[in-house]
Amino acid sequence: MIEFENVSFNYLRTEQASVRNINLKINKGETVLLCGESGCGKTTLIRMINGLIPHFYEGRMNGSVSVAGMDTTEAELYETAKVVGSVFQNPRSQFFCVDSTSELAFGPENMGLPEEEIRERIDTTVALMKIRSLMDRSIFEMSGGEKQRIACASVDTLNPEVCVLDEPSSNLSLEAIEDLKNTLLGWKQKGRTIVVAEHRLYWLKDICDRVICLKEGKIIFDMPMKEFRNLSEEELRRHGLRSINENLSMAPIETGKMNPETITFEKLFYNYRNCDALHIDRLEIPRNEVIAVVGSNGAGKSTFSKCICGLMRGFKGYAIIGKKKQKSRNLLKSSYMVMQDVNHQLFCETVMDEVTLGMDEENRQRVVEILDKLGLKELADRHPMSLSGGQKQRVAVASALLSDKDIILFDEPSSGLDFYNMERVAELIRSLRGQKTVFVVTHDPDLVRRCATVVLRLENGQVVNTNSSGEIKDYGREKEKCYSAAVRICGQP
Repeated sequence: MIEFENVSFNYLRTEQASVRNINLKINKGETVLLCGESGCGKTTLIRMINGLIPHFYEGRMNGSVSVAGMDTTEAELYETAKVVGSVFQNPRSQFFCVDSTSELAFGPENMGLPEEEIRERIDTTVALMKIRSLMDRSIFEMSGGEKQRIACASVDTLNPEVCVLDEPSSNLSLEAIEDLKNTLLGWKQKGRTIVVAEHRLYWLKDICDRVICLKEGKIIFDMPMKEFRNLSEEELRRHGLRSINENLSMAPIETGKMNPETITFEKLFYNYRNCDALHIDRLEIPRNEVIAVVGSNGAGKSTFSKCICGLMRGFKGYAIIGKKKQKSRNLLKSSYMVMQDVNHQLFCETVMDEVTLGMDEENRQRVVEILDKLGLKELADRHPMSLSGGQKQRVAVASALLSDKDIILFDEPSSGLDFYNMERVAELIRSLRGQKTVFVVTHDPDLVRRCATVVLRLENGQVVNTNSSGEIKDYGREKEKCYSAAVRICGQP
């Protein structure tokens, strides 16, 4: 079904090959997991299957790639799209319409299908993926998880033979990952060939037939999932891989006493077209701690973070910091935010220029130290947009750490990161405790357990509970999946 023959590829203006001498066959109906460290070549293989390389991403390519007997390097993109459906790491980059129903219809319409058949396909997809509540809605007002579900649905209406997904769970809540898992199982039952590039592995252990691991552009092993599941944690770590077993605990790290100083946020209200997205009368948190903001997709986490750093137009709330009242303008000056889609905040020609852009006074030693700790030192002269998704994420994290702001916000900082780099980011965030007030919006339990001293859970735009390090109450696996391992309400004894 899919065949790579002696394939190598260098992106334009890069000396090192992204993939080297790849020989690979994927059979019809197989579900294959591509894994490995950030920047190992997973996304490059995906782009070769769907034809984006070499038609969209330019570079030097050797060898050939064929899908269903079609050479993707020779075929036009619209021809490849009839066979291969793609779900990108950032689903927003693949949308063509402003509302969800039109997006599902877009692909079949471009294939020239009759209106009646298009409606039938949409109805079938909506029923299969249980997304009736997402129909006829503006895509711009959806959460990251909701957008991901629409991206998968728009692929499903095309009824492709092959589906490729690049880090599809990177911005999804644990509940949304379960929905995605069910979608893939449905595709598998239909006999589709599925290729998934992922770092979060646990949810794929009952779906994938094979696991292919890459390192520095080469395949280092290709084994059945049954064999992969027996690898030890030590072996997984050696390849930069996360655990194949579930550990969904969101318990904060043990730290002893909290900082007695506090930041109080008042009147955290925000509406989207009469939809109450955020409604918090008063929230008191310890200052200079690492606060993980968790909750399901659409709970209001990103809105919350944008409000407290003064980015939301029309926001009337304020913070009391050190007995001083600070409104949006002051919060904007004293905050730095790493966005969920870091492509929106990469501006410079080199990584070095990018990470020093927000510094008041450049400290060369500090810059080199941060770049080294994040594994970016060798990439200092590279253009940020030439990097992999995980590398871009680390560049944005480095920029935040070097910004010298009092409040730092990270929106999904472990998105697209392998285990090793996730631990690097967690260690650096944890090192800010006692110096900065850090908010980490995340769905990643591994990250929370390694850096957060307080866990703040939002649902429907409101604070449900605030967990701090200390006594941990176990409410069982099912409730823990919904972030309900409560410890104590912040500010109470």
